[in-house]
Amino acid sequence: MNEIRETDRFECVVLNIIENLMWKGITVEEKDTKGRVYFGRVKGELDIKEGDTLYLGVRPTYEVEDKTMKVFLYDAEDNKLDWTLV
Repeated sequence: MNEIRETDRFECVVLNIIENLMWKGITVEEKDTKGRVYFGRVKGELDIKEGDTLYLGVRPTYEVEDKTMKVFLYDAEDNKLDWTLV
């Protein structure tokens, strides 16, 4: 069984963007599994469009209600844009 390491990155595509005053809500889809994740607090000034490629990083979590993973959103330069629990 392959273990996911914190340094692993998974390529995803931006499906939807909701723009607020300060933030963007971004839904991305992982290319291989078609799994979707929503990130609600991406900085509004970043130039991200539907169809852009971003990257997911995953870290297992323990004892956080029913959540099992902390998922991070990165750009191509490996800058952390947001995170969420799934």
